[in-house]
Amino acid sequence: MTISPELEAQILRYFHAEHWRIGTIASQLKVHHGTVSRVITQAGLPRVGAPRRASRIDPYLPFIRETLEQFPRLTASRLYVMVKGRGYSGQPDHFRHLVALHRPRPTAEAYLRLRTLPGEQGQIDWAHFGHLDIGRARRPLMAFVMVLSWSRQIFLRFFLDARMENFLRGHSAAFETWVGVPRVLLYDNLKSAVLERQGQAIRFNPTLLHFAGHYRYEPRPVAVYRGNEKGRVERAIRYIREAFFAGRSFADLADLNAQADAWCAGEAADRRGPEDVTLTVREAFALESAHLMALPDNPYPTDEQVAVKVAKTPYARFDLNDYSVPHTHVQRTLSVVADPRQVRILEGQTLLATHARSYDRGQCIENPAHLETLAAHKHQASQHRGTDRLTQAVPESRDLLVRAAERGGHLGAITRALLRLLDRYGAAELRVGVLDALAREVPHVNAVRLALERRREAQDQPPPVEITLSEQVQRRDTPVQPHRLASYDQLTEADDDPA
Repeated sequence: MTISPELEAQILRYFHAEHWRIGTIASQLKVHHGTVSRVITQAGLPRVGAPRRASRIDPYLPFIRETLEQFPRLTASRLYVMVKGRGYSGQPDHFRHLVALHRPRPTAEAYLRLRTLPGEQGQIDWAHFGHLDIGRARRPLMAFVMVLSWSRQIFLRFFLDARMENFLRGHSAAFETWVGVPRVLLYDNLKSAVLERQGQAIRFNPTLLHFAGHYRYEPRPVAVYRGNEKGRVERAIRYIREAFFAGRSFADLADLNAQADAWCAGEAADRRGPEDVTLTVREAFALESAHLMALPDNPYPTDEQVAVKVAKTPYARFDLNDYSVPHTHVQRTLSVVADPRQVRILEGQTLLATHARSYDRGQCIENPAHLETLAAHKHQASQHRGTDRLTQAVPESRDLLVRAAERGGHLGAITRALLRLLDRYGAAELRVGVLDALAREVPHVNAVRLALERRREAQDQPPPVEITLSEQVQRRDTPVQPHRLASYDQLTEADDDPA
């Protein structure tokens, strides 16, 4: 606790001139007794009062100090067990209080003020700003922050995750906004930048290296547990939390990013520059922008590319949602290429489908044309299956359908009616009816039905009862063409030939 010089002088006067006790001074001046003791000790004057009484811990203080020097982070509870085993009879609570007075304090580390040249360095980091609920999905709200070390110009862009694609999108957007690239970018040891590190041996993320080579800057990670080396971006994140995000309302992610762009170009750019107080950040950036490296001719591709397996249903699963594809591409592995607004599905270089991207979960994003084509295909396939079953049971029905088509008949309705007659009368009777209709040159289902009714009445049989059987049972009655036995005779003759 820091106290004023007036209060410190008052404590010393009461203690040395008035001979007040430490507790009395603390209660009267409304300060902690430890603060009073510190002021008296730091004043460099001898302590007035009765000498300190002997304590049970005194014989063990050399052992305690030696142990704490060797193991500064050793807990008081563990040290109490060690001292108790050596004969100490005090209580653990009082022991913990006494040990705190003798524990070595870490030496305060001094830091050099780091200065950079204009256009030389930028610093980058992610910051977490809670979550966004989008439909049934709960997605993290992550802020990509890049700061130019000399001018303190801030770039801020919000994303719904911290994946590598969004990491690179943040870089590209910052470079395009500033129309230039700093020569060095400092990173924390996050997985998007550093995959593995052993001391000074660093294995960079190959995607980041390729990206850095495209924009011709040097990626440089800071030392482990040395966040002060990128203190400019750390302070910028704190400034964003306090001056921009606190109490701010927004409709969606696009609205939040639009507000962030306006804030970076307005209020954040008009603040006083820390390097030169006579310049604002906007004026300092105007000077620094001339020292940034030029952008390459083509931007780096930052689309997400994922291989997905399409199952029996014509949908490709990507980022918690299903996107429709043409039904002709089921049971295949396709490529999904996505940007923040659009999802494209490709087979090789062929574009199959394009959809607006959804950040909800469990949604089915469909192209109506895909479903209409599938429905038409299913209807046509159903008709083909019926025709195949009819012609296998009664081959003469094919001629009936051909002649009906020549007269403009509805083949689907005729096929369904003949299949119902097949289920009621059987294949043998239906064949007789079809041959009768063909002989009369009346290729219509009514002619077949009339012929079957005349045969039933002539044979004095009751009307047939239609029995609905499953498709599996119906297939058992499908006529099978007998195999010619001459092939077996040829095999027997081949066996009788001498070797």
